[in-house]
Amino acid sequence: MPGGLVIGAPASGSGKTTVTLALLRLLSREGRIVTAFKTGPDYIDGAFHRAAGAGRPCYNLDPYAMRGDTLAGVIRAGAEQTELAVIEGVMGLFDGAANGEGSTADLAAQLQLPVLLVLDAARQSQSAAALVHGFRSFRKDVRVAGVILNRVASTRHEALLRGALAGIDMPVLAALPAQDDIVLPSRHLGLVQAGEYDDIDLFLDRAADWLHRDLDRAQLESIISPLPVLTSAGLAPLPPLGQHIAVARDEAFAFAYPHLLQGWRAQGAQLSFFSPLHDNAPDSSADAVFLPGGYPELHAAKLAANRTLMNGLRNAAQRRTVIYGECGGFMLLGNSLTDAEGRAHAMAGLLPVSTSFAHRKRRLGYRQITALAGTALGPAGSRFRGHEFHYSIQMGRTDPEAAVFAAQDATGADLGPTGCRQGSVFGSYLHLIDRV
Repeated sequence: MPGGLVIGAPASGSGKTTVTLALLRLLSREGRIVTAFKTGPDYIDGAFHRAAGAGRPCYNLDPYAMRGDTLAGVIRAGAEQTELAVIEGVMGLFDGAANGEGSTADLAAQLQLPVLLVLDAARQSQSAAALVHGFRSFRKDVRVAGVILNRVASTRHEALLRGALAGIDMPVLAALPAQDDIVLPSRHLGLVQAGEYDDIDLFLDRAADWLHRDLDRAQLESIISPLPVLTSAGLAPLPPLGQHIAVARDEAFAFAYPHLLQGWRAQGAQLSFFSPLHDNAPDSSADAVFLPGGYPELHAAKLAANRTLMNGLRNAAQRRTVIYGECGGFMLLGNSLTDAEGRAHAMAGLLPVSTSFAHRKRRLGYRQITALAGTALGPAGSRFRGHEFHYSIQMGRTDPEAAVFAAQDATGADLGPTGCRQGSVFGSYLHLIDRV
């Protein structure tokens, strides 16, 4: 197995994504074969990881939502023909689901990998040692092996920080100044997608240069540890929707987990891809269509005007083709989508729902999910784990008899029925990650 390390931080916003991207680009342009993983349910960071890592796919590792067998299968798939696995954490090192499970620390402990802690050093000096000491000693099964200092203000500031951390015998691998040209733009669900970033390579090279100037390579190599040898029965998180699955993929529908698509392929399904934004309809020979989440609200007018797409989806439904939509895909299947300015746009009309961004309400968190009716994903009673993250609302209530799932949050609190099904078409706001 290749070597690996986990990049974590005390809190979100510390700079761990930028440091991860800088390291991936730096090693990749030196000819190292590096595979990136992202902890948790994040879709967007993974696309940046792929761009930074010479086009190698980034895989999600979710210690809350994935069974051990699935986690092992994802690691084995990602670790093939690679030298180093770089795993970016999520939120703060010990932050997980609402019930406390599934943190970056849990994953690091499970994989017995060291943590490189990215510390936002702005507005502190000697106190950094107390913070790092607390993170290092909080759990005996988590090894914080080194620190990267971010947003260092001056050489004097760096000296104070290094002196304090030397007092607790904590290696400092780099002290990085704040740089205004190494900042990624964001929107309501997180970063602007990598495919929409015009100067992505310029940004990544700048970030790599920024890290290269101060990175202690010997220290980095010394903390890398081998990934554990994991056994897996095979990658099969969800049953395939069909034998030939047409998958929507473009700027509006980019939120498809690589492990799910690879799992469908591993179970014998053929995948083809189409762009709802660019006048494409799903392949008429497909016996299933998957519409993942994304940003349809940013392209609602263009989607509504795409007759090829809408007719293709309606014709597929008439043929009783299985059509499954998650979040943004669920919105596309409804009657209308109202954008943030209050303009309603006609959608495919295959489900009796309408969604709106005019009165935004955030829904965020892990979900425990039970199927209320049989679908292509399994019989009634099938159980899954997943995630929900959106700002739109469903206007009106779905007939409870037509709901797809019953959902609970990570603490077990009942969230009620969700989603809608009609004929061979079904969907919900939930992003499924694995079966239970």
